[in-house]
Amino acid sequence: MKFATWLAVALVCTSLSLPVHAQKPESSKTLGSTILKEYDEAFGQVAEHVMRSVVQIDVISYGVPEHQQDNGDSQALQRQRALGSGVIVDPDGYIVTNNHVVAGAIRIRVTLSPATLKLVTGHTVLSRKVRVYDAKLIGTNRYADLAVIKIDEKDLPYIPLPEKYDVSLGQTVFCIGSPEGLDHTVTKGIVSALGRQPDPDRPMVYIQTDSPINPGNSGGPLADRDGNLVGINTFIYTSGGGSEGLGFAIPEPIVRFAYAQIRKYGTIPATTIGTHAQTITPTLAAALHLPQDTGLVLSDVAPDGPAGIAGLHAKDIVLSLDGIPIDSLPKYVAYLYLHPQGQPLEMQVLRDGKQITASLTPVPAAPNFDNLSDLINPNTDLIPPLGIFVIDLNPPLMAAMATRAQSGVIVAGLLSGEPATLTDLTVGDVITTINGKPVRNKQELLQDLNAFKTGDAVALEVERRGVTQYIAFEME
Repeated sequence: MKFATWLAVALVCTSLSLPVHAQKPESSKTLGSTILKEYDEAFGQVAEHVMRSVVQIDVISYGVPEHQQDNGDSQALQRQRALGSGVIVDPDGYIVTNNHVVAGAIRIRVTLSPATLKLVTGHTVLSRKVRVYDAKLIGTNRYADLAVIKIDEKDLPYIPLPEKYDVSLGQTVFCIGSPEGLDHTVTKGIVSALGRQPDPDRPMVYIQTDSPINPGNSGGPLADRDGNLVGINTFIYTSGGGSEGLGFAIPEPIVRFAYAQIRKYGTIPATTIGTHAQTITPTLAAALHLPQDTGLVLSDVAPDGPAGIAGLHAKDIVLSLDGIPIDSLPKYVAYLYLHPQGQPLEMQVLRDGKQITASLTPVPAAPNFDNLSDLINPNTDLIPPLGIFVIDLNPPLMAAMATRAQSGVIVAGLLSGEPATLTDLTVGDVITTINGKPVRNKQELLQDLNAFKTGDAVALEVERRGVTQYIAFEME
C-alpha cells in the first residue's frame, strides 16, 4: 500500500473512532459562549463593585483659559467650570481626585448615583436616585497632581489603599469616570507600560494604559481585574483632544502616600537632603572615568545640607537608600518623595571603588512657587475693585521671590475682563502702601479701596522686579 493511501485510510479510521461529541461544532459554540458569558459576568461584577466608590465632581473655579496655557500666559484668570471624577477612599466621605480638577475652586459639588447595570425587556429601571453634596477641599499637591476633598456623609462604599501593590505589564485594567460628564462610563484595556516618565526633566513616573480616557475621566480610578486601585487617571497624550490609547495614571503607592500627607498637613511637605543627582550615561561615564555607565551620580552636594554634613561628595555613585537598590533618577526621587518626614535614612554610595554608607535626615525644603496662581484661594484672595488676586507676603514667599519688601501683598493673578478700575498691575508686583499708608494684608487693602469714592486719586507703592515705583489712578 502506498504511503499516501495508507495515511488517508488511517485518518478515516481515526475520525470514526472519535467520540460523537467531538464531531459536533455546536459544542464548541456552546463552550465558547459559556466562557465569554462567564467572563462578561465576572468583569461586570468587578466593575459594579468599583463604580460604587466613583463620584462625579463639578467645580466652579477661577482658572487659566486653555489658549493662555498653550501660550505660556498664566496671568489672566477667568471664571470657568470643570468636570472630573473622584474615588471615595474612606467611608467617612474622603475622596481623592486630581489637583487640576479642583484648582482655584470657588465651589465643589460631588454627585453620587447608582448606575444602570442591565437592559432587560420589560424589567429595565432607568430612574436613579441622585445625591449631590457640597464638598470641602482638604488639601492639594500640584507636583503629584493630587487633591483630597470631603463630603459630609458616613458609611460610604470605598476603595481601600493597601500597602501591598503588584502590577504587571500587559495585565487587564479598566477605567471608570465621567468623560464629558457621562458618569459611570467603563472602558477596558491593558497596562501598556510601567514606570513611564513622559517628561525627562520631571522625575515623576506613571502607569501607561490603552484603556480609553477622555476629558472628565481625570481623578477616576484605573482598577485591576480584582477591583484593586492601580492608580488615579491624570492625563492623556492626544492630537485631537480625545482618547488615542495613550493614558497615564498616578501609581497607587504615590496616591496612598499623598492622601495620608494631605489629610495630615493639607499638602505634602517638601523635604530635601541637599543634593542634585543625574542619570549616568555612557558618555558621562567615559568623560568622568566612572566605574559604570548606568545608574545615578551626585552632581552637586550642598556643604551645609544633610548629605554634605553626612560626608557625601559630588561624583559619588548612588547604590541604595535604606537598603533598597537605586538604579535610576525616577526611583531615587520617588523614594525621597515618599520617605516619611523627619525620619532618618541611610544612603550607600560608591566612591573610588569603595562602598560608603552615610546616615542623614531630610530637612524641610524651601517652597517652590512655579506659578503664583496655584496659591490663590478665590474665595478670599480676590480684590474686586482692581480685578486682581493677591496673597499676603510671608517669609517663604519673600525668600523665593527675593523681595526687598518685608510686608505687603503680592499680585498672584489678574481677573479676566475689564475691572471696575483700570490699573497697570501685573503678576508678581508687591503692593506695600496705598496713598502712603502701609498695606499689611489683603483685608486692609480691600478696606482702604472700599473707602474711596469715584474720582478719588489713589497711588499704590509697588515693588516690581526689585524696583519700587508708584502706580497712580482714579477710582471709577
